[in-house]
Amino acid sequence: MSIWEYMQIYGARLASGTAITCAQFVLAALIAIVVALLAGLGKLSQNWLIRGTSVVYIEIFRGTSLLVQLYWIFFVLPLFGITLPKFVAGFVSVGLNVGSYGAELVRGAIQSVPKGQWEAAYALSMSPAKRMRRIILPQAIGIMLPPWGNLLIELLKGTALVSLISVADLMFQAKQINASTFLSAQSFGIALVIYYILARFFITPFMRRMERAMARRLGKA
Repeated sequence: MSIWEYMQIYGARLASGTAITCAQFVLAALIAIVVALLAGLGKLSQNWLIRGTSVVYIEIFRGTSLLVQLYWIFFVLPLFGITLPKFVAGFVSVGLNVGSYGAELVRGAIQSVPKGQWEAAYALSMSPAKRMRRIILPQAIGIMLPPWGNLLIELLKGTALVSLISVADLMFQAKQINASTFLSAQSFGIALVIYYILARFFITPFMRRMERAMARRLGKA
């Protein structure tokens, strides 16, 4: 079967799976960004409870497998009375996992802001919250954007694991088609190309535009 015949027959299923993958990516990215910001700031908090909670979250989700976390959230949490639909369990697990890595990026970027900026903000008698919001965090975002681009690509690739709990994403559709046709080269080859296109032509340009926009805002362009 030629690639064109293959796409005529199975293209709609692959397109549907790609749409689910994109939805999983966007929702997981939102969770990862919010959780990373909260945990990253929490790890710098002087409140031992907030700092301890952030450290425990980061260590658990960075130190264990995403696959195990996915299975825990989908299969084990119902034993404690918390049942999530498979679609929700998918992006929540991926988002929490990637957010733990992002938290360290947030913490590192904040601590990389030059000491003089902290001292200048303190000299202006700004409250800690205002100091962070107006002075420190905007500069930290400029520092953390490049590594966040790599992290979002890893997040995209991590969404392929949600197929293991029967979320009908791109990888799930590719595996189902392969199981019925045994056309492995076409099924997984097309999936590989689609993942590459999403990473190379959507995520990477978007993050580069974000970096340029932040550089202009900070007067570094």
